[in-house]
Amino acid sequence: MSGFVGILVSDPWLQNQFTQVELRSLKSHFTSMRRESGKLIVSDLASRMGKSKLVGDQNLSDEERSTLIQNFHPNLNDEVDFEFYLRIYLNLQAHVNAIIGSGVKNSSSAFLKAATTTLLHTISDSEKSSYVAHINNYLSGDEFLNKYLPINPSSNDLFEVAKDGVLLCKLINVAVPGTIDERAINTKSMLNPWERNENHTLCLNSAKAIGCTVVNIGTQDIIEGRRHLVLGVISQIIKIQLLADLNLKKTPQLVELVGDSKDVEELMSLPPEKILLRWMNFQLKKSEYKKTVTNFSSDVKDAEAYTNLLNVLAPEHKNPSHFAVKSSFERAKLVLEHADRMGCRRYLTAKDIVEGSPNLNLAFVAHIFQHRNGLSTQTKQISFLENLADDTQISREEKAFRFWINSFDSLLYINNVFEDLRDGWILLQTLDKVSPGIVNWKVASKPPIKLPFKKVENCNQVVKLGKQLKFSLVNIAGNDIVQGNKKLILAYLWQLMRYNILQLLKNLRFHSNGKEITDVDILEWANAKVRNNGCKTRMYSFRDKSLADGIFFLELLSSVQPRSVNWSLVTNGVTDEEKKMNATYVISIARKLGCSIFLLPEDIIEVNQKMMLTLTASIMHWTLKEPLHLNKPTGSPDNHCGSLLDDSTSDSSIE
Repeated sequence: MSGFVGILVSDPWLQNQFTQVELRSLKSHFTSMRRESGKLIVSDLASRMGKSKLVGDQNLSDEERSTLIQNFHPNLNDEVDFEFYLRIYLNLQAHVNAIIGSGVKNSSSAFLKAATTTLLHTISDSEKSSYVAHINNYLSGDEFLNKYLPINPSSNDLFEVAKDGVLLCKLINVAVPGTIDERAINTKSMLNPWERNENHTLCLNSAKAIGCTVVNIGTQDIIEGRRHLVLGVISQIIKIQLLADLNLKKTPQLVELVGDSKDVEELMSLPPEKILLRWMNFQLKKSEYKKTVTNFSSDVKDAEAYTNLLNVLAPEHKNPSHFAVKSSFERAKLVLEHADRMGCRRYLTAKDIVEGSPNLNLAFVAHIFQHRNGLSTQTKQISFLENLADDTQISREEKAFRFWINSFDSLLYINNVFEDLRDGWILLQTLDKVSPGIVNWKVASKPPIKLPFKKVENCNQVVKLGKQLKFSLVNIAGNDIVQGNKKLILAYLWQLMRYNILQLLKNLRFHSNGKEITDVDILEWANAKVRNNGCKTRMYSFRDKSLADGIFFLELLSSVQPRSVNWSLVTNGVTDEEKKMNATYVISIARKLGCSIFLLPEDIIEVNQKMMLTLTASIMHWTLKEPLHLNKPTGSPDNHCGSLLDDSTSDSSIE
């Protein structure tokens, strides 16, 4: 979305509903209405909007319009700002569309259904069919979904099946196995609204945790089957699955694409789509194809790049007549026949190739890479990898902070913490999200930044603001960020994340009179919750090695939402496998309640102090922001405390 849209509308969901042209027109209309009396209140809207051609007078009377607006917002004396006006506009347009579609002027009940109808978005039938085929293939053996599969790709059944959240949760686990503990998914044949909402919350928080951008979609969108939003999430999940092998850890042979160890580090910092393009061009150099492919749309429309790529990868299926074909469409059909003989699933049609469908072309090339990448299995260059630092902890933290930044806003999206933050701009934007108004934008430089000292200026402000927020930044300068110093960048991001969660807690705890929340407050809150629930387990610090079995966090989750934990599924947490099962269950239950967390089971098992703090703080934040009747224990707690330590009690009997 352009900067113009961002200036006019701050709400991400609203940004996604309009084009720039539509927003300009609506802004002009809103300004002229407000100009009549200097301000605009809710009671004025019906008559003033009735004069506009934007909402059809022929379909709504003034009385109907007034009733609909009052149903949406009963406080008639409230002043109307532009975003409120846009929401009213969408609701009225939805009602008009419902009238036109049914031929009947329904009452406000029809309006409520129409209010969230997708008005300005269409979906690609080709993409939908391709993703349905993917789902039918990868989830065909699932016991729960078996009754719904295969889904008919020519229908809209996909969006009906997705409404209970189970399919999306299962698809996430196909893309990144083990992300969701399937014991946490509600899989009854008939789910009540609460259980269905839990599945959606689990799905969306887990999607964020694997790198999806879901800032413009909520649980209600899945319930209502808003097709473009649901398909957008499915597209991202499938993309993550298809690109999973495009890294040196999974495919070390990728070092064949570069010349030396410095180039390897650069390759490691690239997003998987860029690595896929580099691989494609690397293979094309082995053919007579002279162009460089820079995208998965216009550059592959004529199918010539595909023809040469497949001839290089699978010469045994080469057909000389390919080059004699003049029509791009006919050439595209021959490409897909070649791919079929290689055993590659298509993901797209010849029409999708010539129309330049970026998502489907990317999926097609990614699948070819998975099936036959043409890289040497005996390359000397793999020795480069032995000289590169293999710090698993740094890798895990980088991923956690990257996904945390990406969760704020689709405009902040980054692919690599150490590369994408080096000009300071996204760090400044993140600081502004965490502490609104703190950044001096007058002295900040927006990308693309050609002059190195401008990057240093941005990063100097980042460091200055960190000190203003009382971060510990000894011996850290702006140039350290510009140079991509990994440990210093991670240290800064950890303090920024910690500051963010502490501020969220401070803002919720009105009874504290603005008192700063400390790590000790979070620790004492958690212990008090567990103790008041009748349990004796205790966390002595966020480094407490006893946390490794996951039991304390399950006790904590049970104390804030008694029905959240099924204790018959909890292990004693003695062996490594039992600890991992409990840790996975903890993370999924927390996400299911609504905690946005970015840790892995290994962080609990290894008692990563930083992640233990953020997990506990996230549970605390969820508890404090929820209405009391939703998280207050009802009746006496289950008598499970301590029973897990009794070897004579079987898992299946624990209640």
